Amino acid sequence: MRQDQFAVTVVVDGTDLGTFDTFSGGEIDSEEVTYKPGGMAPRVSLGGSVTPGNVTVSVLFDLARFQEIIHWLISRAGKGEIVVNKQPLDVDGNAFGRPLVYRGKLKQVNPPEHDSESSDAAKIELEMTPAGTVA
Repeated sequence: MRQDQFAVTVVVDGTDLGTFDTFSGGEIDSEEVTYKPGGMAPRVSLGGSVTPGNVTVSVLFDLARFQEIIHWLISRAGKGEIVVNKQPLDVDGNAFGRPLVYRGKLKQVNPPEHDSESSDAAKIELEMTPAGTVA
């Protein structure tokens, strides 16, 4: 499987923002609690609560797609509900298996960077803080 074999879609407060180009983060980590029993017995792992890492997604800042909602997106930072769906695709681009679904709060909105000497793609970036675990 290649990194480009995923369809990442984003919804903020019920507004479908469509497919995004990049996805990073979302690692599943846990707090580790260990216990050292008496009698020189080896340390025992008791496990711990699960915490998914923040997810960052980005996409080309298409004026027709984002210019009308960029101010609204900025106003939702810190309070908007966001759902990021990461659907695996087969080699023909068809959905394959169950997606990873991250739900949480929109933490940060990064409008495109500007550089008068660059012709790089201008991208918008959204960061979310997942709540609970990944479905």
